[in-house]
Amino acid sequence: MSADSSDAVAAAARAARAAAPSLAAAPAKTIDEALRGMARRLGTARDAILAANHEDQATAAADGMSGGLLDRLKLDETRLEAMAAQLDILADVAGEPAQRTIRALDGDLVLQEWRRPVGVIGANYEARPNVTVDVASQLIKSQNAGVLRTGSAALASAVALMDTVVAPALAEAGLDPAAVQLVRTRGRDSAEALVSQPGLIPLVILRGSGDSTRSLAERAALHGVRTLAHADGGGVLYLDAAADPAKAAALIDAGLDRLGVCNRLNLLLVHESLWSSTVPGIVSALAARTPSIAASLPPHSHALGYEWALDSAGEATVTIAPVPSALAAAQLANDATSGLAAGIVTESAAAAREFLAAYAGTGAFWNATTRLLDGFKLLALPETGINIDRVPGPRGPVTFRDLSLRQYVVVPAARAAELAG
Repeated sequence: MSADSSDAVAAAARAARAAAPSLAAAPAKTIDEALRGMARRLGTARDAILAANHEDQATAAADGMSGGLLDRLKLDETRLEAMAAQLDILADVAGEPAQRTIRALDGDLVLQEWRRPVGVIGANYEARPNVTVDVASQLIKSQNAGVLRTGSAALASAVALMDTVVAPALAEAGLDPAAVQLVRTRGRDSAEALVSQPGLIPLVILRGSGDSTRSLAERAALHGVRTLAHADGGGVLYLDAAADPAKAAALIDAGLDRLGVCNRLNLLLVHESLWSSTVPGIVSALAARTPSIAASLPPHSHALGYEWALDSAGEATVTIAPVPSALAAAQLANDATSGLAAGIVTESAAAAREFLAAYAGTGAFWNATTRLLDGFKLLALPETGINIDRVPGPRGPVTFRDLSLRQYVVVPAARAAELAG
């Protein structure tokens, strides 16, 4: 890790920390004004944002970036409008109560639970420009300052979004624009620096997949930095013996609308009684898509849970395997995949119950696509990322509601109302 990267991240963290009280003390109305201001500026600053994004796209294409990743990098008017709409929706969502009473205690006391901002939260994410706005909005809504670091391929877009949307909207609402910082140095060293400074950035959200995210989480643990992350994804869909063929076809199609995302259809499990009658048609339908999608059939030369979205040369691939039952499908999804999301297609409530009871992953679905495991699609809120840790705490899409600390406060019962703010 270079000294320049470490210094740049530390400087950003100190600036965010100094500005954090501006957000922590702001009334909800002011926070929501800032979010609506961001939505407006996505329209008024459209030309500057798209010009920066075109620069990023051209560079990435020249460097050989795959089609799925180029799709994630792209911004256009439709996507900017969708980002603005999400900001307006977030502004309309009621914030979490700052205080709530838990119960009465002996001695005329009451126990309260207070919610407090973390302070400064870091975020490292892939080259997806919309995530800059998603994460910034979540931090602002939760009244936390932040330090954001994106993949180098999206840096010009991120700079444009920060300088023409996020910072001006904060200032216009009367908040300190320095509360949300962007690391503007390229290269992996800045990501390593982000997870190495517990005194300045105690929590880091890690978005992305693969070895890079795993290594950053390990480095964070060594430095005492907490993370919310998932390194691997890949959606699983099981076609049960009692699956409706039309629903199965529709859900396979829905799971492949975008190939470069973590919750896409990655592993298709088929009840062995359907194998010979169903799989040839599925393989043909996949091959007829645009782009054509290859089927990886037994015997497999790779692990069943291999995540094709991380393979730039093979992202247009789905693994297909037979299983004898709903229980076997759930157990295979538990043991061979990341545990992100799995679904069953069946008209049998008994099979659905067996599958859902056995599958322990973050999201489980009956006659629904795993593509729904997304903050906005699932919760009607933008997300900072997805957490698949098998420990207590926020799991699944992480939204502003998860970005606070719980504090227990004991006060005289007769005086508690005086503390309400």
